Amino acid sequence: MDDQLSRFRQSIDNIDAALVYMLAERFKVTKAVGELKATMDLPPADPDREARQIERLRRLAREADLDPEFSEKFLRFIIDEVIRHHEKVKREKEA
Repeated sequence: MDDQLSRFRQSIDNIDAALVYMLAERFKVTKAVGELKATMDLPPADPDREARQIERLRRLAREADLDPEFSEKFLRFIIDEVIRHHEKVKREKEA
């Protein structure tokens, strides 16, 4: 039992590490997007794209047998953080 639990936990640790690196990569790209938006004087948020992305992730979650509500909350958290970063970049460019 302890060996099986240990293997499960190691898998979880590996997945968590992969998530962290994937989020870091995602935020590198969204940082570049924020800088481009600020340069082009575009708004930090894009509600239409956000709605499409949320629906897309809800569909993927259903296909993956993951709770779509959870996937939406997770993506909403990420989107809100990205918008916060974009707003900061815009303020810095305006200063």
